[in-house]
Amino acid sequence: MAEVTIERLGYKGDGIAAGPIFVPRTLPGEVVKGEIDGQIMPKPVIQTPSDHRIKAPCSHYNSCGGCSLQHAHDDFASNWKKEVVQSALASRGIERAVDAIHTSPAQSRRRAKLTGKRTKSGALVGFHGRASHTVLAVPNCEILHPDLLSLIPVLEQLTVEYGSRKGEVEFTATVTNTGIDLDVAGAKPAGPQEQAALAQLTVRHGVVRLTWNGELLAMETPPQLTMGKAAVSPPSGAFLQATEHGQLALEAFIINNIAGAAKVADLFAGCGTFSLPMAAHAAVHAVEGEAEMIDALAKGWRMASGLHSVTTEARDLFRRPLMPDELCKFDVVVLDPPRAGAEAQVQEIIESEVRKVVMISCSPVTFARDVEALTKAGFSLEKLEVLDQFRWSHHVEVASVLAR
Repeated sequence: MAEVTIERLGYKGDGIAAGPIFVPRTLPGEVVKGEIDGQIMPKPVIQTPSDHRIKAPCSHYNSCGGCSLQHAHDDFASNWKKEVVQSALASRGIERAVDAIHTSPAQSRRRAKLTGKRTKSGALVGFHGRASHTVLAVPNCEILHPDLLSLIPVLEQLTVEYGSRKGEVEFTATVTNTGIDLDVAGAKPAGPQEQAALAQLTVRHGVVRLTWNGELLAMETPPQLTMGKAAVSPPSGAFLQATEHGQLALEAFIINNIAGAAKVADLFAGCGTFSLPMAAHAAVHAVEGEAEMIDALAKGWRMASGLHSVTTEARDLFRRPLMPDELCKFDVVVLDPPRAGAEAQVQEIIESEVRKVVMISCSPVTFARDVEALTKAGFSLEKLEVLDQFRWSHHVEVASVLAR
């Protein structure tokens, strides 16, 4: 048994002691004791607790791998997430405090990937256990939207009937305005009679679209999400903001920071989460690599009224970023890249005449890299906010404005 003192938290929320030794679910200043396996103390016993330690609100927290910070007071978690962003920037030579943080409430996660596993007596549906491949049922989950929790018994039934004893079934469920959008992967094939039964079962439980192993099996009505003044039916499995609160917070940030612009480029536009709200204020050119998502965006715009023009383009911005002569027509460029960031596109922005960039990021590390490139080219980081859509996890999202 070893006794160590936690010095700080790492990017994944684990406590780090000298060595380094990584100790999950601990806080700075805590003295902990336990067996060390390599560089990890997997089962620490708290000897001296932090003043920031609280009892986790979720009954599944000790064993579930879905959350990592429920043992910390909310104020501590918020300050730590701000520090993660500030530290990433500081590593690139940029000293900048976070202006604000927006945290989504409990039980607001409207989209989740759940795992189903058959057992001798039935099935388990939930998340994987902490540092484990075991599936853990989470009927009292504190992050999932109530509509997703109420769907779990149906997912258990589907796992019993269509799951194998050796494999797992993956359920991606999204709460939409019209009902649940459910994508099932890894299940046994469904024949014609089984398809009819599946359609009836899911409709009875509020599922409006059922996709089975990549194929549309049933759709009672298209799933719809509100994006500004438009209603969009996203393709199955499309990227969406994890909570409605998070979507609205980012939308408000972007709208406030394109004020006065006549033409805006929305790059990595997805299904129009930001393009369509922005279209109430300016003409928008939306670019997205996935053709199905850009088609959904275009259809949502055509069905809406009272919006400025929205043009769309399916284009891989990693391989074919917009070039300076294409960027010169826009007053503001909005970027919301995936975790890899927007390195290639940022280089073209630097070479262009664009004077203002609004950048959203889900990775503080690649965000800091891209901000460093922009600041070295004459941009200043004028606004910096943190969004905590993934409450109680180590994930951090950033909203920023850069101008030159």
